[in-house]
Amino acid sequence: MKTYPLYLNGEFVTTEQTKAVINPATGERFARICTIDRARVAQAIADAHTAFAGWRKLTGKTRGEYLHAIANQVEARKDEIARVITMENGKPLAQSLGEVAGTADHLHWFAEEARRAYGRIVPNQVDGKRHLIVKLPMGVVGAISPWNFPLILAVRKMAPALAAGCTVVLKPASQTPICAALLAECVDAAKLPKGVFQLVAGAASEIGAEFLQNPLCRKITFTGSTEVGKTLIAGAAETVKPLSLELGGHAPVLVFDDADLHKAVEGVMMAKFRNIGQSCIAANRIYVQRGIYEKFLAAFVEKTQAQNVGDGLDPGMDIGPLIDEAAVTKALEHIENAVSQGARVLCGGKRKADSKGTFIEPTVLADVPKTALCMNEETFAPIAPVTAFDTEEEGIALANDTIYGLSAYAFTNNLDRAFRLMEALEAGTIGINDGVPSTSQCPFGGAKQSGWGRELGIEGMDAFLETKHVSLGLQI
Repeated sequence: MKTYPLYLNGEFVTTEQTKAVINPATGERFARICTIDRARVAQAIADAHTAFAGWRKLTGKTRGEYLHAIANQVEARKDEIARVITMENGKPLAQSLGEVAGTADHLHWFAEEARRAYGRIVPNQVDGKRHLIVKLPMGVVGAISPWNFPLILAVRKMAPALAAGCTVVLKPASQTPICAALLAECVDAAKLPKGVFQLVAGAASEIGAEFLQNPLCRKITFTGSTEVGKTLIAGAAETVKPLSLELGGHAPVLVFDDADLHKAVEGVMMAKFRNIGQSCIAANRIYVQRGIYEKFLAAFVEKTQAQNVGDGLDPGMDIGPLIDEAAVTKALEHIENAVSQGARVLCGGKRKADSKGTFIEPTVLADVPKTALCMNEETFAPIAPVTAFDTEEEGIALANDTIYGLSAYAFTNNLDRAFRLMEALEAGTIGINDGVPSTSQCPFGGAKQSGWGRELGIEGMDAFLETKHVSLGLQI
């Protein structure tokens, strides 16, 4: 069982303290990651602060060339990295390969965006003055990434911060740190200056506290639960530390009776079952207009039953294991709660038999009442609750009846309705006739309790830049 080092100030560092990483498909340990204490995290932040002085002075073009080089390394090792993602996360290998491809695309996008940290000149209102607006990098960034998309969501933080001229200390999720260790190898191969990117692992509470309380760490960017996000907000209040937060979601889907049924079923399948349903933008509540309700259910159940469930490394798998036993317990609780309130189980509904791993059969629940847990909490599992609605107004009200606002989906062939929906649905990303709307060049983030700020797009780099106004008094 290999032990992977951390990457600190340009060096690969091994420690006596390590943490095992478990393959959720087998329940077996397959690797270990080195860990460090809070004092060593503080040193990493200090080293990143030292490196910031030189990194910020490089041109955006030069910083972009480094990011291109990292992307090239990731692409050259795509098969190896994808296999590791599947082993520590569980998702099917084809989806892991897609995550690696998306990671490289993020790096290439922000490599080009590094050239475009535009300021502006503002017309003066007083003779003898000129006004310049400039954007400058914040400094050291503490990045905390989740386990469900362990590589691409780490790079969504790292790439724009580096492009902006910041330095980054990355803490990956404890369940899935190995792909981040491979990312560090790609960074090292690209010959990034020492201290510009560092990888730390250890107790989340200690690392998070150091990020919050260390004055040299100028910003924290985090993807994870709303509950942990609220803890970071409370901690950041003491020093007024800027945060970028991509938090929980509870995405609704509206399928209207004028939609192309085949495309709607395919789109909902992607939105629901990609990454085993363990996605903040996964379809969690599926509302189908009554005129096509039974037809949709029949087609959707047929597609769901055809999903292959098993170890993500095996060929042809569609559904892998959930991340751990706690996730299985929660998923089964959501199914039982819905059934107890009158929902019908049309397929699945139980743990996969004859397996050592944390597998749940892909499940479709019909006639799910709005009071069911799965209609109010993130399920993070391959469970699709479906219920009927009658009017557009009712559908919008049901979709918006949540504290979350990360993403929403709708399927309709009515262009007028599409415009009404994009304006009325309370979410940061809306997929209309599209089950996979996220892309490097467009902003991603949530409304309400789904977070603060945006990643990706031009907004993604702007999140790591301070805006400065310079007023020049001139004798002209």
